[in-house]
Amino acid sequence: MSTNLVLVVTIAFLIGCGVTLMLERSLTRILIGFVMIGNGVNLLFIVASGPAGDPPLLGDVARTDMVDPLPQAMALTAIVITLGMTAFGLALAYRAWQLTGHDDVQDDLEDDLVRRRAHRDEVSASFDDVEAGLPDEEGTDEEDPR
Repeated sequence: MSTNLVLVVTIAFLIGCGVTLMLERSLTRILIGFVMIGNGVNLLFIVASGPAGDPPLLGDVARTDMVDPLPQAMALTAIVITLGMTAFGLALAYRAWQLTGHDDVQDDLEDDLVRRRAHRDEVSASFDDVEAGLPDEEGTDEEDPR
């Protein structure tokens, strides 16, 4: 069995573009990225299932000529899940647009506080490292007798 190179490149393109779009802050772009990843995974299921064969009806064809129905069932299930998630994402994006006038995901206030504390701790740690290596006022590294 040989795989179709065009389908493999299409799968890689869809999943790569989908991941790139999902890293954006706009809910619309995240939604489009999710749909692209879903389509890429559906194509992956079909390519991984192997060559086309006869319908899996017992008694009509030999068992070696039958196609496995599981990948098609998984692709149909993935289509339904993607449709549900797309509808939910569209509702979120529309509601965010109604409330704020844009659909960008905003930073959480707690995340901002944690980021500021981490930056402050990092700056104070680097200052302590620099201060520990400096000589005292007279130019010697001896302990202060006080």
